Amino acid sequence: MGELSGPGDAVDRSEGFGERLLGQLLDRAHEMPPQLIAPLVAEEIRAIGGRDISILLQDYAQLSLVPLPGRGLTDGEPLPLEGSPAGRAFLSETVVEQPRDDGVRMFLPLLDGSDEIGVMALTLDRVNADDRRLLRRLAGLVADMLVTKNHYTDQFLRTRRREPMSVPAEIQWSLLPPLTMTTPQVAVAGILEPAYNVAGDSLDYALNDDVLHLAMIDAMGHGLNAAVLATVAVGAYRHARRAHAGLAELYEFMDTAIDAQFGPDHFVTAQMMRLYTGTGHLEWVNAGHPAPILIRDHRVIGALEGTGTLPVGFGGSKPQINTRQLRRGDRVLAYTDGLVEEHTTGGTLFGEDRLIAAIERVGSASATVQQMVRNLSHTLMRERGGVTSDDATLFLIEWRGGTADHLTRPLL
Repeated sequence: MGELSGPGDAVDRSEGFGERLLGQLLDRAHEMPPQLIAPLVAEEIRAIGGRDISILLQDYAQLSLVPLPGRGLTDGEPLPLEGSPAGRAFLSETVVEQPRDDGVRMFLPLLDGSDEIGVMALTLDRVNADDRRLLRRLAGLVADMLVTKNHYTDQFLRTRRREPMSVPAEIQWSLLPPLTMTTPQVAVAGILEPAYNVAGDSLDYALNDDVLHLAMIDAMGHGLNAAVLATVAVGAYRHARRAHAGLAELYEFMDTAIDAQFGPDHFVTAQMMRLYTGTGHLEWVNAGHPAPILIRDHRVIGALEGTGTLPVGFGGSKPQINTRQLRRGDRVLAYTDGLVEEHTTGGTLFGEDRLIAAIERVGSASATVQQMVRNLSHTLMRERGGVTSDDATLFLIEWRGGTADHLTRPLL
C-alpha cells in the first residue's frame, strides 16, 4: 500500500510504473543537454519493451517528417506527410498503429499544446490500453522537452531543414510564433512560402484572456531589405499590442516606427485583427492589404471588405475599425498578394477566382485548420506550376465559441 500523507488520509500517493517512468524522464531532463535528449527518450522507451525508436520532426515546408539523429534512435529517409502512417498520425493528431510480423509499429503525434512538432515512432511486441495511455503521455512530455531545449540548440532546426535557408528567411522564421494553435474556442494555422526563401511576409498572434490578436504583414521589396522592414513592423506591432493599444493606435504606432526608421519611400501592407473568443465579434483594420475571406460550411461567403487606410509607413489617416459577427465554425482566411498575383505557367494572372475555387475544393476535405491551410498552400503551389516569385503566406482562423472551463475540472 502506498504512503499516506497523514492520519485518516486515504489518498494513495505511491508511484505506479507509468508515473515512475515519466517522473524519471522529467527529473533527468531538467539539466540534460539537448544532444542527450534522444538517448534519454530511447532508454525510457526500451524500459517498456519498445525498439526501433524514431523521433520525426516536420520540415519547414510542411511536406515531410525528418528523422532526428541521435544515439539510440533509428535513422532513415524522411517520410512524406501524405501517404505514410507517420504522416497520417501527424495530420490527424491521433495515434496510428501498424501491425507487423514482429509486433506493432506505433506512430504517436508530438504535440506541444496544439503546436505540431512531429511524430514519435516505436515498435512493441503487443499493445494494450495501458501501453497506449502511457505512450500518449510520454509523447506529450517528449514534445515539451523538444520545444524547451530548442531555445538553446540548433540541432532540431538543422534536422528540419531540407534545403539551404536564406538570411532573410532565417530572420523571418526567428520572428514567427508557433504556426498552429488550438483551444476549445478558437484555432489558428499559418504557412509561409517559399519556406527557405521567404523575406517580407510575416504574421503574429497572441491569445490574451478572451481576445485573439492577429496581424499579417507584407513588407515592400525582396530579400534582406524586406526582412528588416518586416522585423521592425512586427516589433512595433508587438510593442503596441503589449501596451494595450487599440487597433487604430496600433496602426499609428507602426506607421510612425516605419516612417522614422526608413523614411517615406518604404512601407508594409498590414492587416490587424481582434477576435473576441467568447462572442465571435471580429474587428479589423486594413492597411493596403487584400481583404480577408470569410468561409462558412466549406463555402466562401465573400471577402470581408471594409474601409481601409494607406499602407503602414505612408502616414495614413486614423483608420476606421471594421466589424463582423461570426457564427460558430466560421473560418477567416488572411493572405498576402503574392498568392494571387503570381502568374501561372501559361502567363495568366492566378487571380482571386482561382483562389476561391481552391478554397472550396480543399476545405471540404480538411477537418482542421492545420490541414486546410497546408492542403490549400500545396494545392495552390501545384496550380501555379511550382512557381513562387514572391512571398505567399496564408493565415487561417476558426471561431468555435463556447468556453474552456471544462479543462479546469479535475479528471477523476
